[in-house]
Amino acid sequence: MLEATYFLRSEEGGLVTPDEIRTAMADPVAQRLLQSANPARLAYVAPDGTPRVIPIGFEWDGTSIVLGTIPTSAKVAALKANPAVAITIDTSPPTWPPNALLIRGTATLTDVDGVFPEYVEGARKVTPADAFPEWEAGVNALYDTMTRIDITPTWVKIHDFETRIPQAVEDLAKAKFGAS
Repeated sequence: MLEATYFLRSEEGGLVTPDEIRTAMADPVAQRLLQSANPARLAYVAPDGTPRVIPIGFEWDGTSIVLGTIPTSAKVAALKANPAVAITIDTSPPTWPPNALLIRGTATLTDVDGVFPEYVEGARKVTPADAFPEWEAGVNALYDTMTRIDITPTWVKIHDFETRIPQAVEDLAKAKFGAS
């Protein structure tokens, strides 16, 4: 459950409430992207201060974006040092217009025994059905321990490029063509 914490709304000013985040994550565009086979793109800051972005399978559990990895991975060290992250899940061509779910949040890391169910379900979305049984058996044989990464959204924005576009584009269109 999202805590009753308020987060700064960096673009518009004011505060983002947990109810606003829940509403955004329940939006049909957000739900379609969260259930899609598209990988998330996770952005974080490495211990040397440089930015990183990686494609990664994920599962939405209704409260957090759930990722999994090996405990000795570079992203685990980075997220332990700085748990602030950004994620985008978006459509790929030929989908038009594009849709994007933009999330900022905080990562919580937990080492778990074996392979946890959300990791398997996240991988199921991106793995061909005929290859999945072999993949799952291989993963279960490989991992004695995994790091579960739960990312709690603190800010969410949806661009469907029909009714919701980036604020800068909207401002430019209004300045150039007038308010509609």
